[in-house]
Amino acid sequence: MRFELQQCFTLLAFVAAVLSWTSGVAAEIGAAEIDAAAVRTAMSAQGRLPDDLARDSRSKPAAVIPLLHIVPGAKVVDIFGSGGYYSELLAGVVGAGGEVWLHNNDGFEAWGINGLTDRFDKRDPGNINRHTRSGINLDLGQETMDAAIIVMALHDIYVIPKRYNGEEYVPVGRPANSRYFLEQIYDALKPGSRFVVVEHAGDPMMQEEEVFDLHRMVEAKARSEVEGVGFRLVESSDALRNQKDDRSMIVFDSDIKGQTDRFVLSFEKPSN
Repeated sequence: MRFELQQCFTLLAFVAAVLSWTSGVAAEIGAAEIDAAAVRTAMSAQGRLPDDLARDSRSKPAAVIPLLHIVPGAKVVDIFGSGGYYSELLAGVVGAGGEVWLHNNDGFEAWGINGLTDRFDKRDPGNINRHTRSGINLDLGQETMDAAIIVMALHDIYVIPKRYNGEEYVPVGRPANSRYFLEQIYDALKPGSRFVVVEHAGDPMMQEEEVFDLHRMVEAKARSEVEGVGFRLVESSDALRNQKDDRSMIVFDSDIKGQTDRFVLSFEKPSN
């Protein structure tokens, strides 16, 4: 009798496990990828910050976020997200079952402090985890993320620190370890996940250091660096291109700020 009961309990446990697995698979199969319409719904949410609304037409997130190929419930990291513009939109599309990590270092956090204050101190932006670390240390763990995005910040890894000596700007340090930085992103993503790079386009005819001084990056350089750690380019978008930008001005110049020529690249971490 005791043996028969044990067999019964074992069978019930097995059936429960199978049902749980199949329902999970069904949910995963049935989950629709977040598309432009879903992003536009998040953009129309009540209570968004005025600065975010003003930025929408320049950033065109409905053309960028779908390149992440995520579904509701996903866990996404917004690398050097500063004030959290993209983080809040991502939180809106992944929903309550998802999670967005707004990653900054001290510099990017200071740069976006006004946006962070308005976003977090005066209202609830949703399921966003503020994640601030030092320098280029990401501290994201191994295969914890379903997607990653970095917007107009990858070039900063390559900028040579300089200081004005009264006559000219002179180097006072070296660029960050770009390979280490990118390897952390690769390691944090699950196989098959996407990494989207949005960046100010640089002139490939200019000296590399000069391009980085303008806070820009040559598209071929970005692709080479990211693919160099194992990613493969699978998609791109021209949604943020601006042929009127001759790429000769620093991106903070009032004549071009917010209107730079930008490339958008979507990379994938191979599944095998």
